[in-house]
Amino acid sequence: MAVDVSNSGGMAQLQALIFDVDGTLAETERDGHRVAFNQAFAEAGLNWQWSVGLYGSLLQVAGGKERIRYFIRRYLPQFQPQEELEALVARLHRAKNKHFKAILQSGAIPLRPGVQRLIAEARAQGCALRSQPPVP
Repeated sequence: MAVDVSNSGGMAQLQALIFDVDGTLAETERDGHRVAFNQAFAEAGLNWQWSVGLYGSLLQVAGGKERIRYFIRRYLPQFQPQEELEALVARLHRAKNKHFKAILQSGAIPLRPGVQRLIAEARAQGCALRSQPPVP
């Protein structure tokens, strides 16, 4: 996708592009968060595996911790954790975040087609780039 950020045709020059983070620039949900959840489950000794299809339906639940709770209630109603449920959920979520960060830093998730070009063209024209929420 080409973006003309020049001041032509009486249009104001584009000054900034603001991107949502998850799923906009890259397939972070399927190839990042889902994979990181599965790594966290394995690390905790849980035999849980979220397939692409299952994770797609779990995305109807907002929030990682909420998603874990929903999964347990919906698919594992007899599950009895060895620790208090909220402690387990928090521990799994922390581990997921650690794995997700490692996945991002490894470069394992490619940008969506056209994103690199869009960013390069915007930068070349002096357009500010920001993410929401901000990425450190």
